[in-house]
Amino acid sequence: MTDFDSTLRSLRVWDTDLPGFAPETAPTEPLPLFHDWFVAAARAGQTEPHTMSLATVDEDGRPDVRTVMLHGADERGWHFASHESSAKGRQLAARPEAALSFYWPVQGRQVRLRGPVTTGTSREAYDDLHARTTGALASALVGHQSEVLGSAEELARASEAAWERAQAEPEAHSPTWTLYVLQPSEVEFFQGDERRRHVRLRYRREAGAWVRELLWP
Repeated sequence: MTDFDSTLRSLRVWDTDLPGFAPETAPTEPLPLFHDWFVAAARAGQTEPHTMSLATVDEDGRPDVRTVMLHGADERGWHFASHESSAKGRQLAARPEAALSFYWPVQGRQVRLRGPVTTGTSREAYDDLHARTTGALASALVGHQSEVLGSAEELARASEAAWERAQAEPEAHSPTWTLYVLQPSEVEFFQGDERRRHVRLRYRREAGAWVRELLWP
């Protein structure tokens, strides 16, 4: 057995006390429950609870996934941002649907969403970028996301120039920066159980209203 195999088989999940979840007490819409679970995960010490997996599909129907940051969750939907010229931006332009997944192992919880994606206004994109750190602005000013990089030195030069500009011009903007909003048609809340009696509550939009249903684990 290789080190990889032995390490993989030695790992355990949810080696902690897990919270309970009574789905019959859940709200009629998914957003309030997401807010509650998000805050609970952060307060329980979950590292970077605002990171999530974003899955898209390219023009050939091939799936793609990466980790991005949540920028907000409100009545409009779940917000994230990127360059419209990036791989994810091009994929969303061609096929404006996506899936999101949050995993908070400190509480054995997952939240999964999928639905259509729309773009915000240019003003919203500007406000989104400038509500973040100087480093985030510098990264956006570098641009060229998902393009082939010639060398590490080329990146270092571009990054240094972008940092200098971000510090000297805090109002600078990247014209390709775009705010995206996923309006879910389905949201699933998963609560792990140490006896594997996991609780899965799915919200499904039907005729303009939310339908709640339990799923087998």
